[in-house]
Amino acid sequence: MPARDRRPVIHRAGLFYVLASPAGPERGVVGRGIILAGVPVDPPNITNAYPGAGLDVRDIEIAWNGPPQCRQCSIRDLVLFADLRHDDFQLIHKPIDELRFGVGETLYRPVDHPAHVFTVREGLVKLVQYLPNGGLRIVRLLKQGDVVGLEVLLGQPYQHEAVVLEAVLACHIPVSVIDRLSHDTPRLHRQLLARWQRAVSEADAWITDLSTGPAQSRVARLLLRLTGSPSEDHCYLPTREDIGAMVGITSETASRVVAELKRHGLVSELDAKHARLNRDGLERISLR
Repeated sequence: MPARDRRPVIHRAGLFYVLASPAGPERGVVGRGIILAGVPVDPPNITNAYPGAGLDVRDIEIAWNGPPQCRQCSIRDLVLFADLRHDDFQLIHKPIDELRFGVGETLYRPVDHPAHVFTVREGLVKLVQYLPNGGLRIVRLLKQGDVVGLEVLLGQPYQHEAVVLEAVLACHIPVSVIDRLSHDTPRLHRQLLARWQRAVSEADAWITDLSTGPAQSRVARLLLRLTGSPSEDHCYLPTREDIGAMVGITSETASRVVAELKRHGLVSELDAKHARLNRDGLERISLR
């Protein structure tokens, strides 16, 4: 793993100022705080903003309102705490870590203690479910703004292995924080319901879009889903093994289908992990 920057850096991060400490714990802890913007600033006062030390009202005001670039940050509206108001943050008394994960690392496994949920701020994560016969299926992909590990809020163990496909920056949120907010303020409830609904909708889409139809159609739908928006023509290109595990085909079939799409000019590799797509052509194939 490459050496991390050893210089302390203060970040504006919603509730707390986040200190990039050279003595952070394992797994690439950048700092602590509720991450709403992550814009580097020179804070006027961090004495009362350090996690676990309580919060000064002035610090909450500065962090919540933030400079213009914080107010305009797109991730602020996507995070789990998007609807919380000023006074709600007084209810949070445990640190929320901002963690960095490299490609191939895991956010959690089914055997891990189910004490945290994660908000993906940057990167791409696959949820892997292992089958009784030793095989596996990738049941969902998580992008910016997605919350993963919601099942632990119901006292259940983690149901998947969450593996990083593209380097991830994530908020590591204690279950006790969400329990406290859910009990004392109604504003988290809507966001939690929205996250559950998003997870159900994604599960439905994976069943209908990626598990039915010819192999070429499934792969075309997958690649279109991997673009950031309907207007984008490039995406992350999974390995052939991962494509097979997502759409329920063998890696050999996945390799053959991708080769066919390249030969017809529908997919052009930009590098080993990214591709440019001919959206019109893939959309026609996806309808078969």
